[in-house]
Amino acid sequence: MRLRFIPDDTKFGFMQFRSVSFPLSALLSVLTILVFFVIGVNFGIDFKGGTLVELQAKGSVANISSVRERSNALGFGSIEVAEFGSPRELLLRVELQTAPTTAEQERAQQNVVTKLRETFGNDYEFRRVEVVGPRVSGELVQNGTIGVILGIVGVLLYLWFRFEWQFAVAAVIATLHDIVLTIGFFVVFQITFDMTSLAVILTILGYSLNDTVVVFDRIREMLRKYKKLKLTDVIDISINSTLSRTVITALTSFLAMLAMAIFGGEVLRSFSLAMLFGIVIGTYSSIFIAAPILIYLGLKTGGGVKDDEAKPVPGKVLAPGSGA
Repeated sequence: MRLRFIPDDTKFGFMQFRSVSFPLSALLSVLTILVFFVIGVNFGIDFKGGTLVELQAKGSVANISSVRERSNALGFGSIEVAEFGSPRELLLRVELQTAPTTAEQERAQQNVVTKLRETFGNDYEFRRVEVVGPRVSGELVQNGTIGVILGIVGVLLYLWFRFEWQFAVAAVIATLHDIVLTIGFFVVFQITFDMTSLAVILTILGYSLNDTVVVFDRIREMLRKYKKLKLTDVIDISINSTLSRTVITALTSFLAMLAMAIFGGEVLRSFSLAMLFGIVIGTYSSIFIAAPILIYLGLKTGGGVKDDEAKPVPGKVLAPGSGA
């Protein structure tokens, strides 16, 4: 006997909630943009340059106040010192050192590491040292932005080739929605945004797109099967027929990321928390954003008629109000 989380014959009227999901998502997107400009992203050293050092005390507990005082006395500007993972571990972030030329800046960054080793080498073990100069950080920003843009363009071209143009536009809008809200998640909780965060965004993009394509493929199949049925009802039938797969995929992915967030330590926590948010928002957008957009873009049924021209087929429609 197979274990089922969702019955095969569900008849939820998802499209009746589009009048709520659209304004809600639009409001959250606008708020995200406002928060982005007011608060700003907490960029890591990957994007703004600087030095990141992870220390582990050779004794039982790290003396955070002593480390902060001694590191600030080195004259490298403001240095962030925070507990990292356990009472024995500390994380130091040193701002990008200024110099007349890029080469001198990079030498100054290396000098930071040298001085830190001389100062704390006797009492602490250097677990991790990352140095990013201005040239490298600028290239990472540029390449990361280009990568995301090319990914979105590739999605548009692929879906345009595989489906009608309405599907491509709907998928890109839903993808942008997920990216914007994920960035908002980083901004609101001030999670450090680095190259790992960029990997999170690209992973969420792929996850959301995969879920959306599954729904779109079923919608296209049902459009051919129910040529005279209202588009809203066709979409509801399609989403219900893939609902079990969607729930199981989201649930298993969520549980895996939850375990990583709890037991993965500080290094993986920001990645796993952002992925947890992305799984939820990606699943939501494929059902309540991408699919309803097809209605507003005037997608025609298999019989060549639009939603407002179609007539319900007796015995095939969902529960009352599902096609609203």
